[in-house]
Order: sequence, then structure tokens, then C-alpha cells
Amino acid sequence: MSRTARGLLAAVLVSSCVFAQGPRAPGERASGSSVERDGSHDFDFEIGTWRTRLSRLRHPLTGSTAWVRYEGTTVVRKVWDGRANLVELEVDGPEGHLEGLSLRLYDPRSRQWSLNFANSAGGVLSRPTIGEFSNGRGEFYDQETFDGRAVLVRFVISDVAPDSCRFEQAFSDDGGKSWEVNWIATDTRVGETSGGANGIGPAHFRKEQGRKN
Repeated sequence: MSRTARGLLAAVLVSSCVFAQGPRAPGERASGSSVERDGSHDFDFEIGTWRTRLSRLRHPLTGSTAWVRYEGTTVVRKVWDGRANLVELEVDGPEGHLEGLSLRLYDPRSRQWSLNFANSAGGVLSRPTIGEFSNGRGEFYDQETFDGRAVLVRFVISDVAPDSCRFEQAFSDDGGKSWEVNWIATDTRVGETSGGANGIGPAHFRKEQGRKN
């Protein structure tokens, strides 16, 4: 695990909500960060429309190896000149139709992103996952309750290329010592003004359609 990831995970464990920290003066270096960087355009590569293929573990943290697959479309729209974006995901599979929306916001003080998700069934924004990109890889964390158990959630964006990218979500119920992947999505660019998808926070689809994650 990278130093950045360890720092993010520690923040989740201490506060369970990074935004609970007091404001940081503009330009102040984030704790644990060796180099300041402006990440406000980290998601520019995603703006547009993508073809999404995703796999969801049917019953996380039970030892299950049964996966369900979906296909559909993700559309990402730039807001505030890239310092925010709006993601819309719509996919279909054997277990039905899924629609999700994610508002992703950049905090210039912490130099981190929050991924705030809602599904069409619930209509309420969930607890955000918080994180940043380092060396082309994005890692985002939060702490939630799943089936009555406190779990850590890790969301990773990787393999970023001009016409494709990969998204992976995992749960940990042992404080981050081990992780079980329960959501994998790959996006392929569609058309001229395309952009990626599932930074949408798929963890929260578990709140509809019979706890999909």
C-alpha cells in the first residue's frame, strides 16, 4: 500500500469522515504529502460518454464467488471548469436495470476529491469516499456499515488510457488488513467527446436491488 493510501486509510479510521477536519489554509501542504500538486483536473480524462461493462459480487464478505454482470452507458459532464463533475450511470443485467448519479467535488485546501453517490431508487446522497490520484492511480476511502458490520470501503481508478479505464471497489472488515473486491468496471470510450464512469461510487448500489454490493 502506498504512503498516500496509508494516510487516507488512517484518516478514515480516525475520523470516519475526512470532512470533519478543520479547514486548512490555502496553499498549506496536506498531511503526509511530500509534494503539493493541483489535482483539480484529475478527472478531465473522463468527460464524455463511455460504454460500461461491470461485474458485481452478489454477496460480499460471505465467501461467495457468484458474480453478476451488467452493460450500459456512463456519461460524465464537467462542472466548474473541471473542479467538479457529474456522472450518470445506466446499465442492465440479469438482475435488472440500475441507474446511478455521482457528484464529484475537488477540495483545493486538502487537494482531495469527494465522490458523492445517489441511486435512482433512494434519491439521497451517500457518505462520500475521499481520496486523490498519485502516479495515474486514484484511491478513495470511507467507512460504512454493511449488513450491520463496520467496513472500510476502497475505490480504485486505474489503467487510465485515452480510450479506456478501470474501476474497482473492495470492502475490508478487518481494519484494512485484507480486502475483498466486489465491484469491477471497465469503460471504453464512445464517440468524440467521451469520458469515463464508475468513479460513481458503486458501493452504494447495495442500497437498492437487494444489496447489490
